[in-house]
Amino acid sequence: MERLLIEETVDKVGKKVLVKGWVKSVRKHGKIVFFDVGDRSGILQVVCEGEGEVFKMASSLGSEDVVGVFGEIRKRGERFVNKKIKTGRVEMGAEKVEVFSKAEGAPFDIEKESLDINIDTLFDYRAFSLRHEKVKAIFKVQAEIAESFRKTLRGEGFKEFFGPTIVPSATEGGADVFHIDYYKYDAYLAQSPQLYKQIMVSIFERVFTIAHAYRAEPSMTTRHMAEYIGLDAEMGFIEDYKDITAMVSLVIKNVFKDVGENCSEELELYGASLPELSEEIPMVKLKEAQEIIFERTRRDNRKEPDLEPEDEREICKWAKEKHGSELVFISHYPTNKRPFYTYPDPEDGDYTLSFDLIGRGVEWATGGQRINDYQMLIANIKKFGLDVKDFEIYLQAFRYGMPAEGGFCLGLERVTQHILGVGNVKEGSLFPRDMERVDVRLSTIQKKKKDNG
Repeated sequence: MERLLIEETVDKVGKKVLVKGWVKSVRKHGKIVFFDVGDRSGILQVVCEGEGEVFKMASSLGSEDVVGVFGEIRKRGERFVNKKIKTGRVEMGAEKVEVFSKAEGAPFDIEKESLDINIDTLFDYRAFSLRHEKVKAIFKVQAEIAESFRKTLRGEGFKEFFGPTIVPSATEGGADVFHIDYYKYDAYLAQSPQLYKQIMVSIFERVFTIAHAYRAEPSMTTRHMAEYIGLDAEMGFIEDYKDITAMVSLVIKNVFKDVGENCSEELELYGASLPELSEEIPMVKLKEAQEIIFERTRRDNRKEPDLEPEDEREICKWAKEKHGSELVFISHYPTNKRPFYTYPDPEDGDYTLSFDLIGRGVEWATGGQRINDYQMLIANIKKFGLDVKDFEIYLQAFRYGMPAEGGFCLGLERVTQHILGVGNVKEGSLFPRDMERVDVRLSTIQKKKKDNG
């Protein structure tokens, strides 16, 4: 018999069907065994009664066993309806139970509503912890964010492309880059797809990519990872950087709309609400933001080249109080704190036509207008102490003509984290990488190597 998805059983009362999935819980009450089976579409309660072979098989089931169950779908009694699940008004009376795969004893209870374990255990057993409904919900929301990003930009005439992650030079400059031995040559893991985005503007005018990127930041905070996913976009023939912030605003508004419409159950699991937005996301220059923060807190960071974490939180409070928005654009960062390709403000060359989008107290996105003049790029590469030879392919795009252009990148894990309100950005990564972990804890590997001589 052909397998039926569990969500389809609600319309099959009185019919005999076959479902397949994982056992989620087993409850024994004398001569009756109840167990829940879950597949990609939902959860179904199964009932086995009596003393026969089916009852014995059901009694022997354990959590996460993979099974096939055949039986009749029937209505539950009114007082036994489970309103928390889609199939809560029906159940299956089992006539046959087949075990495809037995699961070992679980390292922790995957069926608890809250996953009360420390973060190291969460990642040490990642292939298992991902099965928890709340953990799985994170990545349902994340998939919706990525899909909304794609859908919005395709609707605005953007073309998706797929760039490399092994690159000949450090895109941003600086030391936070992973060096790799590339055969007998030096190469690096890409800090972003930035240079390739700009090249592709000269091909398709408007482009986007969802790309893995790598930062060798020596940090173990709840805000940083060594590998992250960027929602990157770049567009040509812009008037100025405000065309870019307008596109970011459209993307963000659509993300909130789509997550709200398609992930209501996941948001409810976390008790999460989507960030409030005003009709237009407010924007202030960095110097203005620092002045606002000083006036509100008397904390004086007005000479700093960036916002401190407490400043980011404070400017978000201001934006919500004054503009009814939990997100705010901060523009005009110092030239020496932005990459070489960032366009300087024509009115004050010490600052750039760049921005960050700050949401719920942290940076969600960064972007701005880029330098599109070939000679100006050459001068800036030298000014930043970089070698022009390392950018030969990139510079070709400008040598042969490039319109005014700019772009942005949204951090997928951070957006996911702060929509749901989870405490650590690593929880928004399927398999997080940081200074101490590449799937397994690196200190554990090192210890095993020492123990084995």
